Amino acid sequence: MPKLSVTVITKNEAADIGAALESVAWADELIVVDSGSSDGTPAIARRHNARVVEREWPGYIAQKNYAASMATYDWILSLDADERVTPELAREIQQTIGARSPHAAYRVPRVTWYLGRWIRTTDWYPDYQTRLYDRRVAEWTGKYVHEAVTVRGPVGQLRGELEHFAYRDTADHLETIDRYTTYAARQMHEDGRQAGLLQIAGHPPLAFLRNYLAHGGIRDGVPGFIISALNAYYVFLKFAKLWELQHANASVKLSTTEDTEDTEVKT
Repeated sequence: MPKLSVTVITKNEAADIGAALESVAWADELIVVDSGSSDGTPAIARRHNARVVEREWPGYIAQKNYAASMATYDWILSLDADERVTPELAREIQQTIGARSPHAAYRVPRVTWYLGRWIRTTDWYPDYQTRLYDRRVAEWTGKYVHEAVTVRGPVGQLRGELEHFAYRDTADHLETIDRYTTYAARQMHEDGRQAGLLQIAGHPPLAFLRNYLAHGGIRDGVPGFIISALNAYYVFLKFAKLWELQHANASVKLSTTEDTEDTEVKT
């Protein structure tokens, strides 16, 4: 029967890593790749029988692929420190691995705890994540944000949920939005995307309507409204930062051209 390695990448995750590892204590191997935590994360991980590897931070994708390369077994369950595997999902994973399924990877529905409830509306649900995969035919790819597992083979889908404790509060949520929109804008800029008034003014309202009405955020009351509004704010900030990058780049080019012309005149 194939065995399973669980991998987690961490930095200062003392508040979460213990519960995350407890939820996968049934796995054959637990591996934590830590990037210089100063809050005791490695010690907590070791107390939960995880093998801890220390490595400087190279980025999400490189670190997750490195964690998979450190595993003893080919089947990998990639878990974040703020996630928990439910008992239902644990049983399903064990049955799936044991059945020697023809699939090379599996998507898992993820449900987020936010403002005192599980959110099963808006763009946040079911938020399928490809987390269970055979490392021989799959690896993490992407650039700055939204890293994903690229699979060379068929991908199945599990029913058990992965629980996500993404944000402590709205302040933490806003800090995350600020950080991730910076990455997203940089990625779009490098991909040649453009932002103008249409994108900055038009996309956020559409994002709000999609989340609040089309995807049912209205059924979650005030939390559903807050999530829909902040998802729209994410879209606004992403395009605003892209616009800023475009104009900063244009200013640099203009300045360089003026310097060159000035040098030519002086010569």
